[in-house]
Amino acid sequence: MQTVSARNVALLDGIAFAGMFVFGIVMALLGAVMPVLSSRLSLGLDDVGSLFLVTNGAMLATSVVVGPGIDRYGLKTPLAVGGFLVALALLLLVNASRFIELLPAVACLGVGGGALNASTNTLVADLHEDPVRKAAALNMLGVFFGFGALILPFSIGALLSRVGLTALLGATAALSAGMGLSAALLRFPPAKQAHGWPLADMRKFVRVPFVLTLAFLLFFQSGNEFILGGYFATFLAHQLMVPVQTASYLLAAYWAAIMASRILLSRVLVRLGPHRIVLGGAVLATIGAWAVAAAQTPAVAVIGILITGVALAGIFPTVLGVAGAAFREHSGTVFGILFTAALTGGMTMPWVAGNLAAASGLRTVFLLAGANFAAIAVLSTLSRRLERAVIRRTATVS
Repeated sequence: MQTVSARNVALLDGIAFAGMFVFGIVMALLGAVMPVLSSRLSLGLDDVGSLFLVTNGAMLATSVVVGPGIDRYGLKTPLAVGGFLVALALLLLVNASRFIELLPAVACLGVGGGALNASTNTLVADLHEDPVRKAAALNMLGVFFGFGALILPFSIGALLSRVGLTALLGATAALSAGMGLSAALLRFPPAKQAHGWPLADMRKFVRVPFVLTLAFLLFFQSGNEFILGGYFATFLAHQLMVPVQTASYLLAAYWAAIMASRILLSRVLVRLGPHRIVLGGAVLATIGAWAVAAAQTPAVAVIGILITGVALAGIFPTVLGVAGAAFREHSGTVFGILFTAALTGGMTMPWVAGNLAAASGLRTVFLLAGANFAAIAVLSTLSRRLERAVIRRTATVS
């Protein structure tokens, strides 16, 4: 990647953090506004499920295309367009008067969110050459995802009765559009693959064992993030009889634990190294998830979920840092593969967990999460061995 001045690195890091903040809003949006929309538009549970499916499907399809597009055309367009699309989606959402009008809104939300997720992670990975500092910067990027995911639910809870949903989403749309405009005005490094269409390279990288191992690792990791965030409050309320409002605050504590852990990891990764973070986090998260499954009191469940949040926080961004370091000239394409696998896990694992819960109770959800973290630990060990082969091959070619 062409050398970028320190000042421009700071500006580009800033726009990446802003873009990830908006992506955090995207991921929390439907869950936060669904009670209001369901009441206003008389939505059924099947309608709600369809909205989530369209959003995640659009995000998945975007991830397949945007990664290679970044390598071919650069980062400015997906960052700017992603911000504008999220703003448009928010305006369409708040003005919808029928279920059918929500579908283009959530599709737009998924496309914009997918573009922001891929471009912000790729940008931060490309800006930092050292593999350890790359992983540390990606962990810090994840902190801004947490801020975005937290701010909208809290704003709706605190301000909905005062200003209304239209004003809240309108302000959020302005924030997203401002981020898109800022990205459009900044100068970005040139595309890494200025000739040809890197989408064809996906077939080549999908056959690389190291990439496949990381893809499966993130499949389980993303699935667990959706499972834990989606079922913990329900587990507290239905299994341990915690009041719904209290359960919501305890779920917020889980997200806060993830954010705090990523802040810490952005500083200690230099000393510990990325592979220790991933393996240690997976082992500790396995223990935490199974502690929740076995919990007979709310206190034990909360301790278990906080341990899990602290432990899992570094896995996703650190794995991206490892991949970005191994494939510097094709980071967008490789990230596209990894995001596709991660989103597939995010779509399928909650469905599996829901069916397990219906058949055998909510505790099995956290048994599943623990088993997934155990699989991540195994895949992490395997990926470390495979990474050495990739590094040797790259050194030989160089």
